[in-house]
Amino acid sequence: MDMFSQFLGSTGFYNMTSGNLIMILVGIFFITLAITKDYEPLLLVPIGFGAIVGNIPGMANMAIGVYDVGSVPYYLYKGVTLGIYPPLIFLGIGAMTDFSYMMSNPKLILLGAAAQLGIFITLMGALYFGFDLKEAASIGIIGGADGPTAIFLSAKLAPHLMGAIAIAAYSYMALVPVIQPPIMKALTTDKEKRIRMKEPRIVSKRERIFFPVGAFIISALVAPGSITLVGMLFFGNLLKESGVTERLAATARTALIDIVTILLGFTVGASTQAQTFLTKESLFIFGLGALSFCIATAGGVLFAKFMNLFLKEGNKINPLIGASGVSAVPDSARVAQMVGRKYDDGNFLLMHAMAPNVAGVLGSAVAAGVLWSALVN
Repeated sequence: MDMFSQFLGSTGFYNMTSGNLIMILVGIFFITLAITKDYEPLLLVPIGFGAIVGNIPGMANMAIGVYDVGSVPYYLYKGVTLGIYPPLIFLGIGAMTDFSYMMSNPKLILLGAAAQLGIFITLMGALYFGFDLKEAASIGIIGGADGPTAIFLSAKLAPHLMGAIAIAAYSYMALVPVIQPPIMKALTTDKEKRIRMKEPRIVSKRERIFFPVGAFIISALVAPGSITLVGMLFFGNLLKESGVTERLAATARTALIDIVTILLGFTVGASTQAQTFLTKESLFIFGLGALSFCIATAGGVLFAKFMNLFLKEGNKINPLIGASGVSAVPDSARVAQMVGRKYDDGNFLLMHAMAPNVAGVLGSAVAAGVLWSALVN
């Protein structure tokens, strides 16, 4: 009976708290959202299942969680805490990304820059609510809608907030089709939604090869803190565009990024143990993250409208593509296409929206580098 009593005391049923149950339900919700709505399933399924695993209570002397030294999840989670996984994901993203749309119409880069407005406004908001400067910078980067960048910066500046920041960033990335359309519709007129843009010019192979090298040198000199992320992004893109390393590019954009995404998503989800995750700080992070994402979306749309004041008829920008300046690739570009088609079925905005979309990836990485460089001491 003593052994039986001891066994009962070691079960998850006995040690389950209301917080653990809440987080398990959150994990199930993420999985359901991924499967039924197809919202970022490659991210939400690993994160959701990881949240379930991380909130099954264990015994004090059993090393089974991401915070228990000696456990397997503990060592896998080192790829998050040490900032290893995000650069590897950027390598894969670079090998998948076509920068030619951005190169063919360079002025659209400004939309990607304008969408980073959410990062810095939210930084100020986080300071107002009592977060210190490093914490505020890590929270603000959620507005870039770039999970790997958010994880990388929080690992460097505010590792104790990494779980909440990562979950918030990936949640809002998944909810791009829900959050962005109302903002886009509210800030544009029907006439603006129907603007048709000129087809982008053809970018030569030589330009495609020179671009990652030149753009990296400029970005790294401007923000040395961005070297890790931007370097891997453009290295992956060079593998793709060089034409002589297709095997390496194929590995980076398939097997490598898939493996890292699984490990990153699962361990980030497992880090959301109720005892460390369900705090007042986490609620503020989720609220500020939503604000940051909305401001970033609005910033891109409004800046496109501002640019149109100086552009001649026939060269104007459809403001809907400004929302794709957040770096949720390619979902935010697809949303611009989807909303535009509702007002003009023959208007194809996707190729134009990809320009600010990939510029947003670069912009959020550079913004993170600037913040890290400024706050590293």
